[in-house]
Amino acid sequence: MSENLGPSFPFHPYDQRPKLEWPNGARVAVWVLPNIEHYEYQPEFTNVRTSWPRMPAPDVLGYGVRDYGNRVGVWRMFDIFDKHNVTCTVSLNFGIIEHYPDIWEAMEARNYDYLCHGLYNTRYIWGLGKEETYAVIKDCVDLLRARTGRQLNGWFGSAVSQTKWGAEACVANGIGYTTDFYHDDQPVPVETANGQIMTIPYSMDVNDAVVYRWHSEGEEFSRMMRDMFDVLYSEGEKSGTVMPLCLHPYLYGQPHRLKYLDETLGYILGHDDVWMATGTEIMQWCRENWLPKLKKV
Repeated sequence: MSENLGPSFPFHPYDQRPKLEWPNGARVAVWVLPNIEHYEYQPEFTNVRTSWPRMPAPDVLGYGVRDYGNRVGVWRMFDIFDKHNVTCTVSLNFGIIEHYPDIWEAMEARNYDYLCHGLYNTRYIWGLGKEETYAVIKDCVDLLRARTGRQLNGWFGSAVSQTKWGAEACVANGIGYTTDFYHDDQPVPVETANGQIMTIPYSMDVNDAVVYRWHSEGEEFSRMMRDMFDVLYSEGEKSGTVMPLCLHPYLYGQPHRLKYLDETLGYILGHDDVWMATGTEIMQWCRENWLPKLKKV
């Protein structure tokens, strides 16, 4: 038996695919992804690299900046999302469910969808073996089911960490899509030892946590999001596309950046033929209407 090398990615050239048709003739599916995260003050579990750049822990500066997101920033962002009637897909560290019940209740009251971002953003899955990878993902699936009775549909490794068993562990636990692969502007299939999973586009290029490191400010990031939208909206006339808005409350919940989030959402929603969707909605639509077309190519 050949070695399991991890997931494989069927290749379909972008301009040679069947037409992706979104509900009601939409050109682009926009999903809004606030990354609501919890970083442990003094992490006990460390693998591959230290959890904080300034060691030894506690890194008061690093922790404090991110704690601001949960204390202050996320509540401002909720207000902006409410203003624009946006139902978010939260890239959620599931530790939030236990440690921040007020945030959990606010998300549940808004019927937000959840893309599991691991338990804590200070617990990477790099370097874990197969059984450990399966256990980490199963624990998160079980946690959501215990709290809500619902199946977890999406997975995004904590702090963008992965193992080669991650995708197959998702399939084994009933998860229908992942954002662990940043390789397309349409949902596409990924093959694993346990069957197929879907990857839904997530951006590391237009992502406030990445752009912020290069000292780009709110106005510039807003321009990037609008420029991204313009191209995907234009291409979506031929075949549907996906635009992720990847945001972090400790960054875009800051007073000097908030208006740019408001303006960006207003700009996007000022266009016709935009489907403001959740990850689960995109997954379900594509499973029934899009992936069968790709299988025939």
